[in-house]
Amino acid sequence: MKGSKLYSIFTGTCPVCQTGKMYKTNNPYRFSETLKMHDNCRHCDTKFKIEPSFFYGAMYVSYGVGVAIAIAAFIIANLLFGMGRLETFAVIIISLGVLFPLIMRLSRNIWINFFFSFDETKV
Repeated sequence: MKGSKLYSIFTGTCPVCQTGKMYKTNNPYRFSETLKMHDNCRHCDTKFKIEPSFFYGAMYVSYGVGVAIAIAAFIIANLLFGMGRLETFAVIIISLGVLFPLIMRLSRNIWINFFFSFDETKV
């Protein structure tokens, strides 16, 4: 699957070479380290932050990812398990709270992959 944007998005690797890691730690649940990124790819030297405040656009992606997760939680809680309105709401809130660090990283990965493409020469 290496060479596709999905590989880079789900593994958190450089979108150009898909070898170097973008984040300083692999664990998104280390809250002080969740969004700390390398400035450049250690493998192909691609600069991750194209301009100051580059990742502000990831907030819009984060909204979409959060809504998708909330809809999935609603479908599972309400339609599959038949929970009431209040219980379904609690499941949605808990799901978003637990997955928040993953949503933030996934949104950044999606955002940066809008602007970079895989380059076989840099592998």
